[in-house]
Amino acid sequence: MRYLLVALGGAVGAPLRYLIDRSIQARHDTVFPWGTFAANITGAMILGVLTGAVMAKVASPDDQFLLGVGLCGALTTYSTFSYETLSLFEAGSRFFAAANAVVSVVAGLGALFVGLAFSQAVF
Repeated sequence: MRYLLVALGGAVGAPLRYLIDRSIQARHDTVFPWGTFAANITGAMILGVLTGAVMAKVASPDDQFLLGVGLCGALTTYSTFSYETLSLFEAGSRFFAAANAVVSVVAGLGALFVGLAFSQAVF
């Protein structure tokens, strides 16, 4: 049953990531990968809220598989983040490559903690 939950979550997360990426990148005329950044930060915040809900026992282990492993696993993408950072570096945009690496990690952790704090305040 959990395989199905992961598959269902992933079936929503993957196209959602693509839609977020394309809609945000279409609005920015820059080499910085804002779309991937936004998808990753969104997923980190969702995971923080979910973690807080599980800790408060208002979400179940099945919710973790559906939303945490499936949805967030497909929504966030370390491989695209890594590829885009390397591409920026190879294209000579070293500042943007470094900014992408540092800001993505810091903002991702920050979003996770904000989501967790939000969840703990609500639940």
